[in-house]
Amino acid sequence: MCEKDKETTTMIIVLKQDAPDAQVREFCHELQDMGLQINDSKGSDTHILGLIGDTKAIAESWVLANPVVETCRRVSEPYKKANRKFHPDDSVIDVNGVKIGGGNFAVIAGPCSIESEEQITYCAQRVKDAGASLLRGGAFKPRTSPYSFQGMRSEGLDLLKLARRATGSPIVTEIMNTEHLPLFENVDLIQVGARNMQNFELLKAVGRQKKPVLLKRGLANTLEEFVMSAEYIMAEGNENVILCERGIRTFETSMRNTLDLAGVVMLHKMTHLPVVVDPSHACGHAWMVPQLAKAAVAAGADGLMIEVHNNPAKAKCDGAQSLTPDQFDELMGFITKEVEFFGKKMN
Repeated sequence: MCEKDKETTTMIIVLKQDAPDAQVREFCHELQDMGLQINDSKGSDTHILGLIGDTKAIAESWVLANPVVETCRRVSEPYKKANRKFHPDDSVIDVNGVKIGGGNFAVIAGPCSIESEEQITYCAQRVKDAGASLLRGGAFKPRTSPYSFQGMRSEGLDLLKLARRATGSPIVTEIMNTEHLPLFENVDLIQVGARNMQNFELLKAVGRQKKPVLLKRGLANTLEEFVMSAEYIMAEGNENVILCERGIRTFETSMRNTLDLAGVVMLHKMTHLPVVVDPSHACGHAWMVPQLAKAAVAAGADGLMIEVHNNPAKAKCDGAQSLTPDQFDELMGFITKEVEFFGKKMN
């Protein structure tokens, strides 16, 4: 049997609510003895076993004959652990006390790149005072031109940690390659950027550690490719993944990218993982960010990632799309009310 066939022969088994634990364990042992991996998901109303492996040889009639089984069905999607069919309830990702997903809404804010201790500490305090739960700041910067500012690298990480110490806000920053992982041991949320969305060795590496990962969608990738990248992380044992829609490349040239809010809605159908939206990178224009941020909340996003700089005109990176602290204050006043209107909890 070819590898492709094996990937498409997956099964979901829904167990009866009153199924005795001992019988469920015995049934699971039988399945594991067949060489199958079991993804056990117990939600508020359902208990699901997701079988990963070659299930073609398993007859549905045999599964249904077991007294603990309510129903079963085969799944054709190539993503398994990220699939909502395997995990009907929304996942809630805890980032050092800040919850994202499952009705919990969080705002990540800060400058595109860390430029000095004064800059990152000032921005950190301002965004926290405005209601942001997490602080972002780029230390390693993937730039289109090799002559552009590449970030302060390890020194920038040290400054970001100083800002965390001053404010108490968990920190988010982007990793560029596997060699940098030791530097990220004290980072609360590791970001894998759009350009690295299909850097599979990097995805596997961050999957082998338990730290939460913010995965950005590639600028020319489909939603299935996006979720499959999350699957790479989860397949290594790290299920603490947050998806980030940051705009995709289309034929439109008036904006940096095109924000795919329909994709946010579809992702919530496809997967149980939280979805946050980065309106700053999506449009590239600071004046557009507030409206896109508001639209993202209405579309069901679980959070926002917004660039804020103390002096955008002199920013070394992406100043044109960065809000000033005062502009961010004004936006957060609206976002807080909107989040509550849609029945979510500001975290």
